[in-house]
Amino acid sequence: MIEIEDQGDAEIAPLIDGELQPSIETRRLQLVNPATAAPTASMSIGAPGDVDRAVEAARAAFRDGRWHKSPPSIRKAVLHRFADLIDRDATTLDRIDAVDMGKPIGLATGSARSAASLMRFYAEAVDKCPGEAHDSSAGSLAVQIQAPFGVVGAVTPWNFPTMNALRKLAPALAAGNCVVHKPSELAPRAALRLATLAAEAGVPRGVLNVVPGLGSTVGTALAHHSDVDLITFTGSTHVGKIIAESAGRSNMKAVIAECGGKSPHIIFDDGVDLDAACAFIARQILTNQGQLCSVGSRVLVQRSIEPRVTERLTELMGKIAIGDPLDRTTTFGPLASQQQFERVQGFVERAEARGIVRVLGGAGLAERPGFYFAPTLFRNVPPDAEIAQQEIFGPVLSLIAFGSEEEAIAIANGTVYGLISYVWSARIDTGLRVAAGLRSSVILNAAPPEGEGAGHAMAFEPAGQSGLRPEGGIAGMAAYLRRKSLWINYPATAA
Repeated sequence: MIEIEDQGDAEIAPLIDGELQPSIETRRLQLVNPATAAPTASMSIGAPGDVDRAVEAARAAFRDGRWHKSPPSIRKAVLHRFADLIDRDATTLDRIDAVDMGKPIGLATGSARSAASLMRFYAEAVDKCPGEAHDSSAGSLAVQIQAPFGVVGAVTPWNFPTMNALRKLAPALAAGNCVVHKPSELAPRAALRLATLAAEAGVPRGVLNVVPGLGSTVGTALAHHSDVDLITFTGSTHVGKIIAESAGRSNMKAVIAECGGKSPHIIFDDGVDLDAACAFIARQILTNQGQLCSVGSRVLVQRSIEPRVTERLTELMGKIAIGDPLDRTTTFGPLASQQQFERVQGFVERAEARGIVRVLGGAGLAERPGFYFAPTLFRNVPPDAEIAQQEIFGPVLSLIAFGSEEEAIAIANGTVYGLISYVWSARIDTGLRVAAGLRSSVILNAAPPEGEGAGHAMAFEPAGQSGLRPEGGIAGMAAYLRRKSLWINYPATAA
């Protein structure tokens, strides 16, 4: 097992204009290791004044062009160095994530090395969002330039602290923006480590600032700030709506939001490889203890194969190595906090009170300290049940039987969300028909792409109340750029 050093209070302070600065607010909150429920460090709850200082530093950096006016080759080289440093410190970053929110260090998904790979993709994308020129009208030339927004506020969640920070920082910096980053109060330390690595790589002072604190103090102030040009957020739909409203009430800043999901797996009885489907579904719901927004927590299965799928998932979901997230043999760690544990427990208790059949799990693991919750499987779940409608963000899977394609599509579309859907069929015509009927993006018969190439180049745009604007790929980077038009008129004939 790896021991992690206590980084102390001094490490959890606003990093503004290249320096750690004490927060204006003296009230503090306690960080807790979710694997032991033991305190690790404390930090200020943050203050709007901290945000004011960070935005001022970011605005000054953007105004003088120390970053976005640098040649693309220079910015590309700096971001590649940043990726190399993330790779160098990957073990430390994974350890920080494990202690702050319980993600096992042996988990490749959302690891620091995968975050470094993402940073390399966006380093190469620095000059890959060109403008446009239109000269179809006689006597005029219209040019559209892709320009950075300016100051970007980034609010990131606790479930993959390092990776989710880079999902925002990488495209925002590659596009030439300056950033004020508010990480989750449960897991702020990875963000601060990343900011120091960015400075070591050569990102100029003031370009990347980090303000830890509560959502009600720092997050609200950032969303309301009238000198922030764009705010990008990942988290719950409830908070995403608040941020979008705050953006509109302040200076109508642009909003990028990846919010909640209740993604379906749809399995047809047409010869599809059920073992492969069940193996992926079980592995996904157990990844990071089910704490990922794209998890397929609803399994829509054709009625004729529902018993077989139930039996196979029950077997697979029981094959876990529960333990300390700092142990590389651990495959299943704790939930991120006591609040998250109580949230998951509440969903399970209300489902059982409704009479929904539980076939696996359903309770905390009393033999361990910390916030461990057993993998849980329900079957015969009504499509309108709370556990089939609301994002639980835990290792809870709901099986829902269906008869026809039309019924499957209706059930899959029957929530407020539209983040991603997974379709399992041996027939390409079935897969394509169902994909056409689903409002979300769709992955057919496979895991989501990961790694360099298609994994990072693929952009996903949420539907419904799962968010606003695309993330990932060149399209995701373009969301951090605005179109600036230049219209040139000239005489159609020489004088």
